[in-house]
Amino acid sequence: MSLRPWRDIARRQSRQIMVGNVPVGGDAPVTVQTMTNTPTSDPGATIDQIRRCEDVGVDIIRVSCPDVESTAALGQIVRAAKVPIVADIHFHYKRALEAADAGAACLRINPGNIGSSARVAEVVRAAKANGCAIRIGVNGGSLEKDLLEKYGEPCPEALVESALDHIKLLQDHDFHEYKVAVKASDHFLAVAAYQQLADAVDCPLHLGITEAGGFVGGTVKSAIGIGSLLWFGIGDTIRVSLSAEPEDEVRVGYEILKTLGIRTRGVRVVSCPSCARQGFDVIRTVQTLEERLKHISTPLSLSILGCVVNGPGEARETDIGITGGGNGKHMVYLSGVTDHHVQDESMIDHIVKLVEAKAAEIEAETTDTPIAAE
Repeated sequence: MSLRPWRDIARRQSRQIMVGNVPVGGDAPVTVQTMTNTPTSDPGATIDQIRRCEDVGVDIIRVSCPDVESTAALGQIVRAAKVPIVADIHFHYKRALEAADAGAACLRINPGNIGSSARVAEVVRAAKANGCAIRIGVNGGSLEKDLLEKYGEPCPEALVESALDHIKLLQDHDFHEYKVAVKASDHFLAVAAYQQLADAVDCPLHLGITEAGGFVGGTVKSAIGIGSLLWFGIGDTIRVSLSAEPEDEVRVGYEILKTLGIRTRGVRVVSCPSCARQGFDVIRTVQTLEERLKHISTPLSLSILGCVVNGPGEARETDIGITGGGNGKHMVYLSGVTDHHVQDESMIDHIVKLVEAKAAEIEAETTDTPIAAE
């Protein structure tokens, strides 16, 4: 379903850059990123992790390049990946040169910690020669000493000043294919910094709440921080930073975009918290279905309600719905209309088959739709 007018999001207009074959900014979709945590010097393990992230829809993926062994393996990783690879570089400008030559689509650097202007110029030349974008990554935990002395602590003004200083270093070398992040673990600080930066520049912005925490706490913090910015129309690409597997970061990223109606991927589940009225075990049913439906990438909606209080109303708004009934007999809704009953023992398998069939139907309709009719 499309957004109602009262839920429309007016997106900030940024200029567009390319990260490999993926557009970022402008009118391009907001992209979802993550970062590998395997040693990049172990290409097999890193490629396996990238595959898992690709399976859940990652658009761009970042890998650390702290040493020569990592940049030496980068070429193999780039060739194996189906999505653009960002090389994460800190301090050692030669790693940036090696990563660019190895095929990285983007270099994540802080120009200020690369070294002299001459070294920044070398990195820019390598980026231009290899068609690399650059992401300027400002972080509240690693602000420059002079800015900390000036402001006394990490604050929005300090993060934005750092970003603008780094931008100038690139612009002085006539480089404009960059995007910027001003991350902090304090989501209030990060949101305020991004809001200020959005007014000061026209480049794409990479959103994130850094060091957000574990899966539950980090998801909540990221949803509030990243979600608030996206709701303001700010943000062109996102990375949810969790102490969790990279593929889980991607799933959470899509859930944030899905909740805001910005991008849809996979099954959107509407379910009740359960109560004594439930006709089946709602909590376990939803947990099982979320796991078994992970492979579905087609956008569709599924309502799982334990009783008839809100069940029929929610089912009217979803592609497939089920409402708990008595004696282990539950009503199934298709496209909002009551269709048939299903018994407890076959309910989960039955719902999985319905969702898979509906996804196949949607995919077929999309494939068969002539471009001229869109």
